[in-house]
Amino acid sequence: MISALSALLVFQLAGEVLARSLNLPIPGPVIGMLMLFVALVLRGGTGDELQSTSQNLLQHLSLLFVPAGTGIMVHLHRVSDEWLPLLISLLLSTLGTLVVTALVMKLCQRSPAASGEAP
Repeated sequence: MISALSALLVFQLAGEVLARSLNLPIPGPVIGMLMLFVALVLRGGTGDELQSTSQNLLQHLSLLFVPAGTGIMVHLHRVSDEWLPLLISLLLSTLGTLVVTALVMKLCQRSPAASGEAP
C-alpha cells in the first residue's frame, strides 16, 4: 500500500512541479493524473496494489470534503456578501457540464451504421 500511495503522490508532485515551472493554467494534480493515466496505458493497466489502494482512498473520499466544508463555514460572511456571483457561476458551470456530458454521450453512442462503418 505504501508503494502505491507513494506512486500516486509522486505523480501529483511531478504534475505540480510541471504546472508551476511552466506557468500552466492547469492545476498540478490534474497534470499528474494525466501523467498517471498515460503511464498506466503504456504499462497495460493497474497492478493489484495500486487498485486496492485506490479503492481504499475512494471509500474514504467523503473525508476529503471536511476541510472544504470547514473553510466555507469559516468564510461564511464572504459567501453571504458575494452570493449572486457564486450562484451564477454554479448555475453556469452546472449547465456547461450537462451540455458537455450530453454531447460526449451522443458522440459515444453513434451507431456504426450512421457513421458508414460495418457492424
